[in-house]
Amino acid sequence: MESGPAIFAGVVFALFGGGLLLWTTIRVRQGEPVAQGVRPVMSATLASVVAVAALTLGAWCFTRL
Repeated sequence: MESGPAIFAGVVFALFGGGLLLWTTIRVRQGEPVAQGVRPVMSATLASVVAVAALTLGAWCFTRL
């Protein structure tokens, strides 16, 4: 009964992290800005860190099953 919320949270974190990492990678490869008005290296780094953190949280949620 308690595994339902852990599965839901894990899926949400994994989808968000994977999508953000994919989007950031595509933007950087195309030479497009990741965020407007911010230095390109800083915005790509911050987006990558947030994406990896979300993927890590998703994996942690799945280990709690």
